[in-house]
Amino acid sequence: QEHAYPADELMPLTCRGRVRGQEPSRGDVDDALGKFSLTLIDTLDTLVVLNKAKEFEEAVKKVIKDVNLDNDIVVSVFETNIRVLGGLLGGHSVAIMLKEKGEYMQWYNGELLHMAKELGYKLLPAFNTTSGLPYPRVNLKFGVRHPEARTGTETDTCTACAGTLILEFAALSRFTGTSIFEEYARKALDFIWEKRQRSSNLVGVTINIHTGDWVRKDSGVGAGIDSYYEYLLKAYVLLGDDSFLERFNTHYDAIMRYISQPPLLLDVHIHKPMLNARTWMDSLLAFFPGLQVLKGDIRPAIETHEMLYQVIKKHNFLPEAFTTDFRVHWAQHPLRPEFAESTYFLYKATGDPYYLEVGRTLIENLNKYARVPCGFAAMKDVRTGSHEDRMDSFFLAEMFKYLYLLFADKEDMIFDIEDYIFTTEAHLLPLWLSTTNQTISKKNTTTEYTELDDSNFDWTCPNTQILFPNDPMFAQSIREPLKNVVDKSCPRGISRAEENLGSGPKPPLRARDFMASNPEHLEILKKMGVSLIHLKDGRVQLVQHAVQAASSLDAEDGLRFMQEMIELSSQQQKEQQLPPRAVQIVSHPFFGRVVLTAGPAQFGMDLSKHKAGTRGFVATIKPYNGCSEITNPEAVKEKIALMQRGQCMFAEKARNIQKAGAIGGIVIDDNEGSSSDTAPLFQMAGDGKNTDDITIPMLFLFNKEGNIILDAIREYEAVEVLLSDKAKDRATIFKGKMIPNYIIDSNLEMENMDQKLPENNSHKQNSEEATSASLDVGAVSEEPEEGESSDVTDPDSLSPTRADSDSVSISHQDSSVPGTDEASVLEPACAQGDDQPQEQQTETESDSKVNWDNKVQPMESILADWNEDIEAFEMMEKDEL
Repeated sequence: QEHAYPADELMPLTCRGRVRGQEPSRGDVDDALGKFSLTLIDTLDTLVVLNKAKEFEEAVKKVIKDVNLDNDIVVSVFETNIRVLGGLLGGHSVAIMLKEKGEYMQWYNGELLHMAKELGYKLLPAFNTTSGLPYPRVNLKFGVRHPEARTGTETDTCTACAGTLILEFAALSRFTGTSIFEEYARKALDFIWEKRQRSSNLVGVTINIHTGDWVRKDSGVGAGIDSYYEYLLKAYVLLGDDSFLERFNTHYDAIMRYISQPPLLLDVHIHKPMLNARTWMDSLLAFFPGLQVLKGDIRPAIETHEMLYQVIKKHNFLPEAFTTDFRVHWAQHPLRPEFAESTYFLYKATGDPYYLEVGRTLIENLNKYARVPCGFAAMKDVRTGSHEDRMDSFFLAEMFKYLYLLFADKEDMIFDIEDYIFTTEAHLLPLWLSTTNQTISKKNTTTEYTELDDSNFDWTCPNTQILFPNDPMFAQSIREPLKNVVDKSCPRGISRAEENLGSGPKPPLRARDFMASNPEHLEILKKMGVSLIHLKDGRVQLVQHAVQAASSLDAEDGLRFMQEMIELSSQQQKEQQLPPRAVQIVSHPFFGRVVLTAGPAQFGMDLSKHKAGTRGFVATIKPYNGCSEITNPEAVKEKIALMQRGQCMFAEKARNIQKAGAIGGIVIDDNEGSSSDTAPLFQMAGDGKNTDDITIPMLFLFNKEGNIILDAIREYEAVEVLLSDKAKDRATIFKGKMIPNYIIDSNLEMENMDQKLPENNSHKQNSEEATSASLDVGAVSEEPEEGESSDVTDPDSLSPTRADSDSVSISHQDSSVPGTDEASVLEPACAQGDDQPQEQQTETESDSKVNWDNKVQPMESILADWNEDIEAFEMMEKDEL
């Protein structure tokens, strides 16, 4: 409220609201923003869970008074449903509960429900398709096909986008008695069920909303599909319709048969479910152990959760995606709540205090690494600890809720949480809706379901008395074999096809073993339908024609070989890149809380080999471009020099500041409004000469990040930073000094947690589709002064340069062969580190650039809520003196 209201989201680094159209476009991510105070609505029922009924009452009044749903803006149907419609319904659910109790909300007369119904009608035009699947986007004011709607041309949607509507739409129908909402949501679910792949009982990631054809035919439990499975099971719980449970169990059998490879959950092809579709997992699958708890299948839930926890202990947060050998694939972490959700449900099911320790670790990491002046900032890169100016509404809607509930006792709650079911956004819907306004007739469709020869139909909801009869060590016995799965082992990604080979036929040729000069290898390739072409430049090109393989099994082996070769080639290219670096502001009053993503240089000190980094006060050089001898060397000596990009080579700037006595350099982009949030990061290339004479570290900051340091200089004059390969723990930076820390909520203070944790806890540990958000680190060199000759790229283009060094070129020439985005490495090689950044393609809009200088608030406003901590720290310094 202090910094962002009535904007949709808070930007926690710059302490202002994110208003769509006023900030650089982030692509599909911005489709959640509709100028309807998103975070406020999404957080309504969280306030009641946190026992803040008075604040909830005030928030509801703000929503009723200020929120307008009739905006000419295109929004995601999926996000608007789960966050806004779900938020209004969750708010209404707890509002009528509080009113019934008699102390709060006595004036409430269903205003939130009226707004929910209005929004529901605004979403209905999206369902105007022959299939019943909704368009992915809708204009709140003009619908879909209106000339001014600016949407309605899409042909595809994700399975979760169309299949995650039934809880909110059915609740709206049951609350209001208007059946059309539940009917539309059921029709969409029915269509997806009918289009499942019948032999595998799996669904793909994206589907054509007009024809029902699968567009992306890979299948998993993560991004693009996740909440479709969740809503099938929860629709049964909320609505009592057995057909939803039967559908879920049919899918669940397929998931456990093909996708589950304990403790991993790996995507497969729906038509060839024995074939892995990729060798990495996305963070959204972290919800699945919680769903397995609701299903009652606890053992695999414990296994997968433990594997995810080991990844978190390694990186402090769960990367957006990580490989089967637990290296970072996408380094971003937008403070997703799915792992906390599963932790809560596992604790509810097992009562094992180990999961309280897991929750404690999550809270400590949030406070230590994500807490910033105005809130909690998403991690731009878990390897460096750099921040992104982003705090999604789901952080308050879900993360706070699940962490509070994890530690709350029954007497801490003002209502019984067991009377409600959580939506995928953790909104609360009352279970009594199952018997209210039942206007939908149920069809007996049991005969449509496959008979499953397993125990999938034995459980519906977990019963801890049956699952864990007087055996508190049961969960620990399952976790024990997995405790070193990330750090001390490298699981070999063996395909099921290989397992079936056993001691029989020889396994197919591995890509890593292939030699173009080996006749035996060439013969194996021929048998698999793979031909080899020698190119004039000395490289060899591999082409597969599946129809030329000796048999269908050989063709499948050939496909796997090609997928391995693609991944191997891609990995070799990525290993030539340098990971991003971090600039951490460590001086008063920041104390290491602000971390900026920085681009590395291909010359100078290698910060990855100097773990302590380079620490010093910053100074602006003259001339600011650093392209000639520095005229203020006395101001630069023994400091980290700040300079502007442009007009000469990066290496020339480095030599000039090094000669002036600087201990490091930061180059700030001269492209107004540029930001690492919306542009790929680059390496600073050398000048084509020997750069061994440059010994100081050099880093590159985009304009927005650079302005944060420049603003701090204007406000505080003396600003000290740390240049390093990754952000350092504040305890490390200040060598044991007591640095003020923040906690999520007074109810979650560590001393309160300690009361619930056993004194001798042997488990204590140290420490729309998911979009690729990691950094594309290429090489860029500055352009010399006009008149000098050089063949380097124009610096203003800031486009990555890549050496074409692959020794093998790969080509598919058969329509049945999936593209590289479906490629799978069936046996990834172990790597010593996981710090190689992955490639990102980020769209930017040149017309959306903003003058950040004019928008960033004064530092005294940003730091208003730090005063007590600052005074305490100053007092500590005086005491030491």
